[in-house]
Amino acid sequence: MSNADRHFVIAQAVRESGQVTVHDLVALTGASEMTIRRDLDVLAGQGVLERVRGGARTLLLRGEEPPFALRAREAVDAKRRIAAEVSSLIADGESVLLDSGTTCLEVARLLRERPVTVMPLSLQAIHVLSAPPGQATLMVPGGLPRAAEGALTGPLTLASLAALRFDTAVIGCCGLSATEGLTAYDLDDAAVKKAGIASARRIVAATDGGKLGRTAYAHVGPATLLHTLVTDTTAPADEVTALEGSGTVVKAV
Repeated sequence: MSNADRHFVIAQAVRESGQVTVHDLVALTGASEMTIRRDLDVLAGQGVLERVRGGARTLLLRGEEPPFALRAREAVDAKRRIAAEVSSLIADGESVLLDSGTTCLEVARLLRERPVTVMPLSLQAIHVLSAPPGQATLMVPGGLPRAAEGALTGPLTLASLAALRFDTAVIGCCGLSATEGLTAYDLDDAAVKKAGIASARRIVAATDGGKLGRTAYAHVGPATLLHTLVTDTTAPADEVTALEGSGTVVKAV
């Protein structure tokens, strides 16, 4: 098992159980106690978990968003397929608003090589799009980065969005259902998503199937706002059918 795979297994075990011991993780991964303790120190430094005597426990409260470092390890292959499909929907020359989040970060890696204009809403995507020798034209909004997330929020971000009009907005989400619509964990993030949706001609949602049927507490808007949803084949069939019935084009890759 590679370091990355072992870290993912450990993080998932802590998240699901709330608290685990080093001995539990040795049995789960087959690694030595020394390796597990070192892994826990690394993950604690990334804000994924909290080290306690003999093991680790989760930092998440009920309904709280998992850390970016943990989400970045989840469903990586699916996110890359989703990103490729989203990129294929965007024509050369388009102006694109790119939401924050791990799936949208994968979209940024592909749009960097395209002759498009992109305004990303996270520090991570700004870093990707600014690296030479990409073809994309980068527009940087104002705003206050959320700690650890790097997502830009606040009055300056909202003002940047209000001043512009985009061909396409690529929006991530924490939850999406036909009945509850698009939702986020953070109220400020929800406000930015609303402003981004209002600023674009076409709305493309990009999210792995695990987010469908879920509801976070900050409402962004109804599912009918979405022109297209790009997800993966793990998306619940009943949710896909319901979203299609509300007028959203669903592409599962």
